[in-house]
Amino acid sequence: MLGLYNRNMERNILILVEYNGANFFGWQKQKSKRTVQGVLEEKIALLTGEEVSLEGSGRTDKGVHALGQVATFSTHSPIPLQNFKVALNKLLPQDVVVKKVGLAPVDFHPRFSAKRKTYVYVVDTRKTRRAIDYDRVTYYPYKINFERMQSASNIFIGRHNFKAFCASNATVKTHEREIFDLKIRKSASRILFEITGDGFLYNMVRIIVGTLLQIDKIGEENINMALKTGDRSLVGKTMPPNGLYLKKVEYV
Repeated sequence: MLGLYNRNMERNILILVEYNGANFFGWQKQKSKRTVQGVLEEKIALLTGEEVSLEGSGRTDKGVHALGQVATFSTHSPIPLQNFKVALNKLLPQDVVVKKVGLAPVDFHPRFSAKRKTYVYVVDTRKTRRAIDYDRVTYYPYKINFERMQSASNIFIGRHNFKAFCASNATVKTHEREIFDLKIRKSASRILFEITGDGFLYNMVRIIVGTLLQIDKIGEENINMALKTGDRSLVGKTMPPNGLYLKKVEYV
């Protein structure tokens, strides 16, 4: 059947990617720096014999991880999809892997077609830090009011102006975003924040987590005021990138 494949037929290939962001300078390709997009494009080019341009569902920062990053690229390569994942993973380094490969419609865009994104932030609360996974969690051995934190998390649900929860150097048309769900749960010595929304501003998840962890100091009134005024000084610090994971992207 491979011999019948028309090499002039362009396919829009979709890949689901997992990566440990510790040794990457983020997702987006940068000159002379190791990035997830750059590594994937290089290996896909080796496999297909074509230069490709990879489109991702979002740009994770340096040190941020992904369990379900979605990306697409166009190719004329006749390699069957069932072989593509195995062949590509043989070329990729240990800290990035392609979990699924499929065909996407021509008009599909992994970023602009997305309806919901879910991020997870992992905090380690033990008294003595761990060396073994320091690059995959954020160490936070300070007092936490878990019950108050859970209660305050409900303030974020709904559509709000999240200007106060965005890095000052971010350039966006609007700061309005909708949060559909925000769960906080304990798992042994760890606290996991899981946030689902229609989109996220630069550092938004990390600032929300930093605010909730300091809820006894900041208070619910300041969160409400920050959502109304956009005053960054009312909320918490930006947490480090190493505890953050892009869990999944949904399109329906």
